[in-house]
Amino acid sequence: MKKKNIILISVLLGALLLLTGCSMDPSQNTDGFFSTYLIQPFTSFIMFVASFVGDNYGVAIIITTLIIRALIMPLNMRTAKAQMGMQSKMAVAKPEIDEIQARLKRATSKEEQATIQKEMMTVYSKYNINPMQMGCLPLLIQMPILMAFYYAIRGSSEIASHSFLWFNLGSPDMVLAVIAGLVYLAQYFVSMIGYSPEQKKQMKIIGLMSPIMILFVSFTAPSALALYWAVGGLFLAGQTLLTKKLYMNKHPEVKIMEQEEKEFEQIVEEQNKEK
Repeated sequence: MKKKNIILISVLLGALLLLTGCSMDPSQNTDGFFSTYLIQPFTSFIMFVASFVGDNYGVAIIITTLIIRALIMPLNMRTAKAQMGMQSKMAVAKPEIDEIQARLKRATSKEEQATIQKEMMTVYSKYNINPMQMGCLPLLIQMPILMAFYYAIRGSSEIASHSFLWFNLGSPDMVLAVIAGLVYLAQYFVSMIGYSPEQKKQMKIIGLMSPIMILFVSFTAPSALALYWAVGGLFLAGQTLLTKKLYMNKHPEVKIMEQEEKEFEQIVEEQNKEK
């Protein structure tokens, strides 16, 4: 779990550095794989959508955001389902894992540590736990999309100069930045529904980093990016509620393991009484 947290933090910080540190002019750099196959098609698609809504690039960005979210929704839901299943298994295995971790801390030699670590792997295998299955693939997929979106806005004078509602798409807007941050903060609290206090504590740092990063970047990035995040965050909150309704507490293999654990504990208690 700690390794997964480190990976996610690295990805989030990488996105933050890329979006705040890149200062090149996209209009002067139109060659290359990224520009040819991501930025230019992205720009063309936004303009294509805008042509159906009276050249309103704000509405076009909202529609594009919803399309992107809908396309990656199956992957997000599959990942979320795997996460909930893994967390349920971890909850069942927790007493054994805690006991092994306590012995690992007391171990004084490398040989003893290696033996105890093998026991941990045995417990993981027993409960079919693979922390790497939880992964961060959806986040990695979104990074090139975000970068393409960012440069598509900066490289298009039509989009950058367009006004939508109270803000200009090509300039930062403090109000929209705060809205985007609050939306993702709300999404974080939605994602915590149904988790135990300990699970919430473990996921707190990662969960809060996302809205903080979005707020920080939105203060300096084109407001179109904050608009993408605000709309995407609302979509993601709804998707999270749907995922929890469909999959939470619906892992029969976990219930079977819990029943087996209870039966095993009863057998041990009976044997102790006989002694």
